[in-house]
Amino acid sequence: MARRVLAVVTDPLDGDEEIGEIRSSLGDDGAELRLVVPAVEASAFRHAMGDVDEPGKQARATLERSLRALRGAGIEVSGEVGDPEPIRAAQDALLVAPADEVLIFEHAKSQERWFEDGLFERAREEIEPPLRMVLIEDRADRAPHVVEVEEKGAGTVEHPEHDVGTSYLPGLSRADFASMVAGVVGTIVVAVLAAAVTAEDGADSGAGAATILIAIGTALVNMAHVVGLTLFESVHYRGGWERFFRTMALVGTPAAILANLLILLLS
Repeated sequence: MARRVLAVVTDPLDGDEEIGEIRSSLGDDGAELRLVVPAVEASAFRHAMGDVDEPGKQARATLERSLRALRGAGIEVSGEVGDPEPIRAAQDALLVAPADEVLIFEHAKSQERWFEDGLFERAREEIEPPLRMVLIEDRADRAPHVVEVEEKGAGTVEHPEHDVGTSYLPGLSRADFASMVAGVVGTIVVAVLAAAVTAEDGADSGAGAATILIAIGTALVNMAHVVGLTLFESVHYRGGWERFFRTMALVGTPAAILANLLILLLS
């Protein structure tokens, strides 16, 4: 049986160095190449809101351009548009047909986009076949440059930071666990400040009502963060929704504490 390679790309694949990496994976034995282009949204917020139409159009355009470039270079290839999450797109494609190697293209650290943060680590945890992660750097006047290639053998690799958990709580990184604890403590602080303002001015006053609303909003945001993160980790999901809830909690909670503290001092 011919060697089978699955390539996951989010930008048009038409640079000489990128095509060279494809050739390196295919070898000289006429391997089968499948291309998957995830329909990635422009931002984590759009991902969280479920924006699908425009990313789908852009992914199809990227797929068609990449297929033309590869076929023009003499490489036989088939392709499809996949899930917005690159790792999930690769997993879905592997369910349809297995591969002997998975090749994922992403940007170098200085140019990485919202969904590329920690992409190689997540791929190592969740993709079974041997993996090659090709880091590219866009250049204004020339084709993209391959900066580095990272590799993983067959099998998955346990995330070294996911060491906080029990039989009933999925493994969390220390950073995620700390953010959950900070969110709970922050919610309590916001509620205490709101209670202090209402004790002084009354719940019917403008200041008292504002602090109560801020406390309720903070509690809802952090509850969504804790519940969402627990559910996401239980299914090994790390993507736009996870980042959205984490950002809301880490930014919103300190802002709420500051707002209620200022109201207390000025009331």
